[in-house]
Amino acid sequence: MKVYKSKIDWWLIILIGALFGYPIIEGIISKDYLMSLVFFGLVVLIFLMFWSIQYKIVGEQLKVWTTKIDIHSIKKVYRTNNPLSSPALSLDRIAIVYNKYDEILISPKDQSAFIAHLLSINPNIVVG
Repeated sequence: MKVYKSKIDWWLIILIGALFGYPIIEGIISKDYLMSLVFFGLVVLIFLMFWSIQYKIVGEQLKVWTTKIDIHSIKKVYRTNNPLSSPALSLDRIAIVYNKYDEILISPKDQSAFIAHLLSINPNIVVG
């Protein structure tokens, strides 16, 4: 089993810090500690979710959260900056086209190694 972590864009961390940092600081200043605690808890949950985004290659399967993809069903892999919702924490993404019409967007830190690993299992994947 090989695990690839998701790349995280710096601007995403700044955005979350700004959105949730303000209510935390405001709660401390206004002595509304419950508000600070709630928003701090949300930040912790978000970063735990970030930590859990990973892409596992187990045998001949790619696991992305609960989705299991047979690597032999992958037709094409290409780079994209598509901002659609996906298990990717960066806009520097790769799209994986599998089965007949399925596609998933992911953002492994080391895209080259990830694609090379997929190609070592299925050399018929078209890389675009």
